[in-house]
Amino acid sequence: MSDLIRQFHIADPFWKRYEDLLTDVVIPYQEAALRDQIPDAEKSHSIENFKMAADVMARGAEPGEYYGMVFQDSDLAKWIEAAAYSLVNTPDADLEARLDEVITTVQEAQYPDGYLNTYFTLKRPDKKWTNLREAHELYCAGHMIEAAVAYYEATGKRTLLDVMCRMADHIYDHFIVQQMPGYPGHPEIELALMRLYRATGNEKYLELAAHFINVRGVDPDYFIKENETNGWCVWSKDAGDVAYMQAHQPVRDMKVATGHAVRAVYLFTGMADLAATTGDQSLVEACRRLWDNIANKQMYITGGIGSTVHGEAFTKDYDLPNATAYAETCASIGLMFFARKMLDLEPKGNYADVMERALYNTVLAGMQLDGKRFFYVNPLEVIPGISGEVPGYRHALPQRPKWYGCACCPPNVTRTIASIAKYAWGVQDTTVYAHLFLGGSLDLTKELGARISVQTKYPYEGSVIYELDGAPVTLAVRIPEWSHHTKMVVDGVPMVVRPKDGYQYVKGASRVELYLDMEPRRYYADPLVTADSGMVAVQRGPLVYCAEGVDNEEDIFSLRLPADGAIQVQEMTKELCGTVKLIADGYSLQTDGSLYSTTRPKLRPTQIVMVPYYTWANRGLNKMRVWLPEL
Repeated sequence: MSDLIRQFHIADPFWKRYEDLLTDVVIPYQEAALRDQIPDAEKSHSIENFKMAADVMARGAEPGEYYGMVFQDSDLAKWIEAAAYSLVNTPDADLEARLDEVITTVQEAQYPDGYLNTYFTLKRPDKKWTNLREAHELYCAGHMIEAAVAYYEATGKRTLLDVMCRMADHIYDHFIVQQMPGYPGHPEIELALMRLYRATGNEKYLELAAHFINVRGVDPDYFIKENETNGWCVWSKDAGDVAYMQAHQPVRDMKVATGHAVRAVYLFTGMADLAATTGDQSLVEACRRLWDNIANKQMYITGGIGSTVHGEAFTKDYDLPNATAYAETCASIGLMFFARKMLDLEPKGNYADVMERALYNTVLAGMQLDGKRFFYVNPLEVIPGISGEVPGYRHALPQRPKWYGCACCPPNVTRTIASIAKYAWGVQDTTVYAHLFLGGSLDLTKELGARISVQTKYPYEGSVIYELDGAPVTLAVRIPEWSHHTKMVVDGVPMVVRPKDGYQYVKGASRVELYLDMEPRRYYADPLVTADSGMVAVQRGPLVYCAEGVDNEEDIFSLRLPADGAIQVQEMTKELCGTVKLIADGYSLQTDGSLYSTTRPKLRPTQIVMVPYYTWANRGLNKMRVWLPEL
């Protein structure tokens, strides 16, 4: 894992609540879900699948009946990774013992040649490596590699790391030594192999990651040919939509993000990581183009990406519907991954701005405030009775379920929040980058002889105070694009804020005071985003706000926000685990009740109450809207 996870200790009220929630509630809850112990929730069977596979491989038992999605192994992997980070933040001998027990089961489920996948062990032992398009073998391997690296770096224990090194060696032998064709239908192993390379120093893993990136799309018909010869499928024999899997062209030729959104940003993350490691400028340029397309033409204001349920995918530039948005939680997490690797390539504030937007809005919205329910889809407009029920809207649930048959998102949120420090900070030579604003302490004594403490009540207050001790370093503080009037005081002296590529560089200071402009602001979409024509959204700091029915007596779809109306900031309350509401002067439309009428609606003055988007759907069934019509 990034050393920053171990070196940074959270101490601010916002993120400390999340750290404690993960430790006390979320990780135990998700373990119970993986063990099928949550009443009235969809079953996982992930741990049971591994137990049955272990019985086959270690004890010669007859295969039990596999249960779940073809990628069910990955749910356990992400939970192990999250738990590893939790052990760093909060040591727990009992949790570590349970993890060791699960890891022993995973070890016993491995083939002698290193192969590991419970779906194929239990269901199709004679079909290994014959359906790379659908079967997710490399995807599952990638997630378990990430778990192995995290657990090794958290505890020093090598069991799972050795298991996944053997699996990676098996994959290397199959695709590199034996020169078998193909690449993963669902990218993930590319970024995982980069982590394994850094953890072990084994050049084979770097070579294998580069191989999967370099061969992708060179033969755009590969999956079509595979489909014609393999004789079986998981879901569909139709392999024609190669863009869905980012297999339509070589990665260096890509200009537009297309296809399944999670697959895309996982792939782009691996590309950016490889580019930063090898200095491959053709990959750098491809990553820049793809980033620009996503951030400027295919991203929701909440940091959501992937606008359609059909293929969970990108569609076309500026196609960003609100009520039917897909905006999968995993896709925004993948966007954070991509942003963080772009920051390693070139520390520019626009990457961190988007990373922050995705984190504080869609990613956090993916988990209920009590840590026991989760969103897969994150719409920007919800109408109970239509959302979650009507064809075309069934994916856009108005309330979070306890678990999913396809449960990729819940443990993904957990591992992301548990490792938040690696997104918040970056270190290059003697420069320390503050990408995100988290209160706590960062110990860089070993690397730079310096320590940094941070005091803040962000994201609800805009002051961030850095105290630096030890050897002098350069502190690079991101100046967010939304802060129009930023102030900074360095060692008691006001400093003119002139950011370079979105960062203010301060050298050798002992105290840096940052004061961000937290004025609520109206945001407008490009006219080409027709779904938001004539509409306005409100954002304060990094938080996008929405209107919910529970706070507004009128039907929220009759509300209108005037262009010049006042927006007041309410004092912090304990409601919604501590939040600041906005109260805007507005109007509601009064009609004669007809479906269509020649009578112009009347305007009645009202106050519009808005809450942060990440807190929506925490108070029962509710209407919700991010974009409001403007008068």
